Amino acid sequence: MKNWVVANQKGGVGKTTTAVTLAGLLADQGHNVLVVDLDPHASITQYFDIALDSLQQTIFDAFIVDQLDKQFITDTIVDTTVDSIKLLPANIALATLDKKYGTRKGLGLRLKQILALVESDYDYAVIDCPPVLGVLMINALAAAQNLIIPVQTEFLAIKGLERMLETIAMVFKQPQSRPQTVIVPTMYDKRTRASVDSLRHLRQTYEDTVWRSIISIDTHFRDASQNHQVPSRYIPESRGVFEYKQLCKDILNGSINRFVNIQEAV
Repeated sequence: MKNWVVANQKGGVGKTTTAVTLAGLLADQGHNVLVVDLDPHASITQYFDIALDSLQQTIFDAFIVDQLDKQFITDTIVDTTVDSIKLLPANIALATLDKKYGTRKGLGLRLKQILALVESDYDYAVIDCPPVLGVLMINALAAAQNLIIPVQTEFLAIKGLERMLETIAMVFKQPQSRPQTVIVPTMYDKRTRASVDSLRHLRQTYEDTVWRSIISIDTHFRDASQNHQVPSRYIPESRGVFEYKQLCKDILNGSINRFVNIQEAV
């Protein structure tokens, strides 16, 4: 099983949309996918129309249980609206993890242990992170093989990106130990100067890490969310899905940083 982590220390940049869409595209290719919701807001859990009060266990319980085994994890995993996508759900209790259990020995590697128990059952794990640095983010980074950083094409989001890259440098002291990382420009609107200038800044400043293309602003993603469907099943012909298909292909092929001319996105 390969672990794709979607993370940024700024909210509202398209993390959940990116995680859900990539999970759907992997499922469309015949892969079994485990989506992991690490956000106390439980955005992906609610995306799939799972009532939080109906859950007997969530990933929070997997973080704090004394005896962690495969049966515990499989009992926690729930079905989604797509047969080949399963979910490790979240709830608000995750927000207490740092304060109550942050000093527990080995907690920073707990997610890696959880995923190792079920790695034979899935081809990919797609992990959605909270927009804050803490034990959950550290767990996700420790488990990551591919790190996907969505960045809205506006300048406040770029400031958030700087903090995220500082965190990566802090966690992975040696560059060779870092997961394959790609910055994905999201919510791009070529009609606005802010998007055009922000994209240019990303290309010039982070040219070795920025994906070669962009994810356009697309209201169809909101429609898919409201209907609790992965975008590739609900709106397969939309521009946004087409762009995510290219991102997914590039990650799989290891060609994420082969640039197109910036003018093609402007």
